[in-house]
Amino acid sequence: MSSLWAGLSPTSADTPNILIIYADDLGYGDVQCYNPDRGLIPTPNIDRLAREGMRFTDAHSSSGVCSPSRYTLLTGRYHWRTSLQSGIVGLWGEPLIAPNRLTIAGLAKKSGYNTACIGKWHLGWDWPIPNDALPAMRANHPKDAQATEDHRKLWSSIFSQPIEGGPITRGFDLYFGTDVPNWPPYCFIDQDRTVGIPSEFLGAPQLARNQASKQGPALKDWTLEPILPALAERASAFIKSEGNTPEPFLLCIPLTSPHTPLSVNDEWKGQSGLNLYADMVMETDAVVGNILNALEESGQTEQTLVLFTSDNGCAPYIDVDQLEAKGHFPSGPLRGYKSDAWEGGHRVPFIVRWPKVVAPGSTNHQLIHQADWIATLSDVLETPLAENEGEDSFSLIPLLKGENKPIREHSVSCSIRGIPSIRRGNWKLVLDKGSGGWTKGEAETTIQLYDLSKDIAESNNLAATQPDKVTELSQLLEHLITRGRSNPGPEQLNDVKVKRYPIKP
Repeated sequence: MSSLWAGLSPTSADTPNILIIYADDLGYGDVQCYNPDRGLIPTPNIDRLAREGMRFTDAHSSSGVCSPSRYTLLTGRYHWRTSLQSGIVGLWGEPLIAPNRLTIAGLAKKSGYNTACIGKWHLGWDWPIPNDALPAMRANHPKDAQATEDHRKLWSSIFSQPIEGGPITRGFDLYFGTDVPNWPPYCFIDQDRTVGIPSEFLGAPQLARNQASKQGPALKDWTLEPILPALAERASAFIKSEGNTPEPFLLCIPLTSPHTPLSVNDEWKGQSGLNLYADMVMETDAVVGNILNALEESGQTEQTLVLFTSDNGCAPYIDVDQLEAKGHFPSGPLRGYKSDAWEGGHRVPFIVRWPKVVAPGSTNHQLIHQADWIATLSDVLETPLAENEGEDSFSLIPLLKGENKPIREHSVSCSIRGIPSIRRGNWKLVLDKGSGGWTKGEAETTIQLYDLSKDIAESNNLAATQPDKVTELSQLLEHLITRGRSNPGPEQLNDVKVKRYPIKP
């Protein structure tokens, strides 16, 4: 055992299990312990993690939407270094993670871990769809569309084949989930095969508002409510089975909730007294509790490092105005929502529990990023990263051990349109005149500069009065782009030419 873990017992720190619970569209203010004054949704299980671990208050995803954030969490590299300069991986999209790119799962496998991903992927696959069939597979269909024999013949030819390029080719031994629960194919995927062959279009009732959003191939009688419980059951079973093996495990659980479909099961409907989204948050919290209970029942709690976080902020289309009118603010004190370059788009809950290493009930206010997870695991596993791995990752270990000094002085998070916001300390520059996403507000006349130490709500744009700071942060972003990395090490190449902002007229 190295000096890094001197004085710690082998069961607590030598080879801990790694459990990552990744919520989808859960806002910073949707968790009670992050929003005690303006949060009305009970989240007892997530709050329990915070009481038993460390809560970070200045943690960020790479984007205000999901695919880019997932890429960065898994690889420790900013998504904008790839071809995904804006938006998300589209329907039947190709893999975003390059085959030779190290992920946290691949890193763990180097140290003898069993690895699994159970949940939403949304990072692309090599779908076995012939090029001449892509237009038909991407066509818009009415909610009440009926499958023809030609549809069934095409779908059978596609979904009877293995689907390459997914999780089990990116470091995970096992995968089970729905690629995107509100998009086709409407079925589970086990390893690289669909569980059954879709033969019908999705039933029209499943395509109501805030349910599924794209019509397409589905299993007969597929419904949305069983998805989340099935993922929880499969994750719990994996945890319990791993309790009987000598190898440690890394389990990533990218939940499908509280993102749409808001397919709330009956026992949770109306429980929040707010709206269907709030009910979905409560059901999500219960799933977190089920997973933690499975860990406890398997006797592995003390030797498991748990991370809970979210891919981006709460989506505004789930009636946030209604929630705010009732006194619940999904972004807490922050401005903006999912998709935005403002804080509400990408400042997310981030809680780490690690018995005998992380002090229970602790809070840390240092700037961190989801990119930091792979460097953290590199330290935990004592498996160094190569020069071209985790280029934007900084280890959280000093903070987890109780130090209170910055591990990174800057970070970058983007909006759905690719608008970058860059932090250096408490200063934040947004290279656009608005949110960069879906949230509307009073239009700014220039790019935006905020001092978050005095203005967490981003209400006072200082760009006009602090031109030197604007120049400093703009030059820093250019430096991070051209170096191909933001942590120490030799320069690397970006995958593509990175788009610059603000766009010149």
